[in-house]
Amino acid sequence: MLPCLEIQLGLGYNRYIKGVNLAKLKAKVLAEVDSRRHQLESLSLEIHSHPELGFQEHRASSLLARYLAENGFAVELGVCQLPTAFRASYGSGKPTIAILAEYDALPQLGHACGHNLIAGAAVGAALAAEVAVDHFGGSLLVIGTPAEELYGGKIVMVDRGAFDNVDMVMIVHPGAYDTATTKTLACISLKVEFFGREVHAAANPEAGINALEAMLQSFSAINSLRQHIKDGARIHGIIIDGGQAANIVPAHSAGSFLVRAEDNTYLEELKQKVLNCFLGAATASGARLDYKWSKLQYTPMCNNLIMARLFAKNMRSLGREVKLADPSQIFGSTDMGNVSQVVPSIHPFVAIAPTKITSHSTEFVAAAASKAGMKGMIDAAKALALTVVDLLASPETVAKAKKEFIKNT
Repeated sequence: MLPCLEIQLGLGYNRYIKGVNLAKLKAKVLAEVDSRRHQLESLSLEIHSHPELGFQEHRASSLLARYLAENGFAVELGVCQLPTAFRASYGSGKPTIAILAEYDALPQLGHACGHNLIAGAAVGAALAAEVAVDHFGGSLLVIGTPAEELYGGKIVMVDRGAFDNVDMVMIVHPGAYDTATTKTLACISLKVEFFGREVHAAANPEAGINALEAMLQSFSAINSLRQHIKDGARIHGIIIDGGQAANIVPAHSAGSFLVRAEDNTYLEELKQKVLNCFLGAATASGARLDYKWSKLQYTPMCNNLIMARLFAKNMRSLGREVKLADPSQIFGSTDMGNVSQVVPSIHPFVAIAPTKITSHSTEFVAAAASKAGMKGMIDAAKALALTVVDLLASPETVAKAKKEFIKNT
């Protein structure tokens, strides 16, 4: 059979590109993931059983980097001046395709977002896709990205040039449904403090200024504001400090808030409305307000549909009923959105739990270490690796993905 000649076989196609039989190559990729199944499961469960918070993932990042180095990848540690970030590379030339690994956990809950599975899928896919790089050329990266939760580590890495020479980026997140794209919200955090005057709450309360009351008034104003914001926008917060004792008028209160919107423009408008709630409470109570918006702002996800369709096709070949998009599902916010604004990207989901189980819950912690969780990780690794094959085999598809990216951003 001649190279580049395509003939129909049954319901599919046996394609030869650059003399390579794609069907046989993909079968080899799938077999490679299966051969590493036990290693990937052990790696993922090891990370799950030793949860580490953002920027403190020394154990997890070391495990992943060592495993990649032992299997042919050149590994650079501490990239972007972040001690727990790394970059592992295989091959040379273009295109450069990056698969991202996350491995941070949540405070108290642990791996309630399943980042241990993201890590296992990323390294499994990369090692299985080595053979595609050998046949077609190009470069394959695994980029270890710390602190997705709370701190937006990828935002720092974008600003420090981690993705400047990358052509395409992929990551798969565990969840309760299978989809090739995800909808996320722009997000920014706000820290607020009120400073009042401490006095005895019974002896002379008239001389005090109640910082806690200022915080409670702010919550009340935000609750009223929610009636007048656009669908999809979100405002939520917690009180970090509300005073020391019931018989003392609190002289200090502190809170942490998140403000989200479907686009960056409305987020800027909403930020001022939220801030006005705190300014009004300060005026009404007499307490002094200090506030600080985060320097890091999560942007919405820009899904590359060319890449997403390839991924969906590959997931379906594994027996999963994958939707290209599910408008009813909003993931929340992720720093992967910031990556998607600078390079063509996808952020699919793989189901590991029933729809009644949500992430950031103790039930999802269990799911991330379950048999279903391991199966989801293996399927994600296979679909990622197959998508790498499709992209490396077709420069035309890479060009189309880049064209779509330029149009959308």
